[in-house]
Amino acid sequence: MQVQNVIEEERPIDGRRQRTVDSRARIVSAMLELTHSGHISVSAELVAERANVGLRTVFRHFNDMDSLYREMSLAIEAQLREEVSFGFSAADWRGQLAELIRRRTGIFEKIAPYKRAEAAHRHRSRILAHDIVRLNTFLRDMLRSVLPTGIARDQPLFEALDMILSFESWERLRRDQDLSPRRAREVLENAVGKLVVGAEMGTA
Repeated sequence: MQVQNVIEEERPIDGRRQRTVDSRARIVSAMLELTHSGHISVSAELVAERANVGLRTVFRHFNDMDSLYREMSLAIEAQLREEVSFGFSAADWRGQLAELIRRRTGIFEKIAPYKRAEAAHRHRSRILAHDIVRLNTFLRDMLRSVLPTGIARDQPLFEALDMILSFESWERLRRDQDLSPRRAREVLENAVGKLVVGAEMGTA
């Protein structure tokens, strides 16, 4: 499943406006498709070819490739927020934490190609780096919201939980340690469970 192309389209005033909207949509869709297929560094020429538009059209809509990567980053963020923000079915915090882990790992698996490209280009763009920080802050706030006060306020413990449940941890388990999605999720669940139990017993 690919990340949804999140683009605000205005009601077209005339045919020219509609063509402009359509061209922009094709360009962003091409960027997402190419990144999803494994391209870490996508060229403007490749985007133009995939979108079936001229190279000038690409740069008429986007000042540079960093702007296009930023559009991709916003699409990733919108998809992630949508999939992890809805209400929990569990009434207790442990059940909600388990649901949160399942949601995170599920969306991390879907957006992994985009996150890899994003990470490779963040050093070139302060805006892109800021987007990554904003998304990480959102994920931290979601985690904090399901934890009991005692655990959420334990800074070293909270930081450890946040690190364990980060995309970077998921990426290492999936790529470097070559675990299946199910096994990688089980590893995270086990690590989080032991940290939480240790905290409750006063031994963490």
